[in-house]
Amino acid sequence: MQSSEVRSTKSSLLLALRRYSSAVSDMEQTVLVPSLLRDVPSDEAWDCENGSQDLYGDYLMLKAIRNTAEGGLLHADDHRSRSGTALSKKLEPLLGTDPETLFHFHLAGLFAVMSELTEKTQSLTDKYMDIIGAPN
Repeated sequence: MQSSEVRSTKSSLLLALRRYSSAVSDMEQTVLVPSLLRDVPSDEAWDCENGSQDLYGDYLMLKAIRNTAEGGLLHADDHRSRSGTALSKKLEPLLGTDPETLFHFHLAGLFAVMSELTEKTQSLTDKYMDIIGAPN
């Protein structure tokens, strides 16, 4: 039974959100001069899609995502609204699916995204430490 509890604890959505929030907090505490990240190219392939081409844009995006995850969907600018509409059109075929299957589909996607964002946040923090010449 304990093995099952450990597995569910490791894959808890709340734990994934806490890990991401903690990584962003560590990033904020480490990156004392965010402007040093300007014009430092990011090596992430998905950066071109979201308009971020440097680590400074990534830094701002990661903080904004954390704020939205913790505070909820209060504001959405035009770009995000348009991309959200496009995404919902792609997901329309899933709407006829039973709610439990749909929930598991979205939950698996959320876990994957939170894991990727946490890794990106930790990578950005490490790169900043390299920029300032501090040991990681």
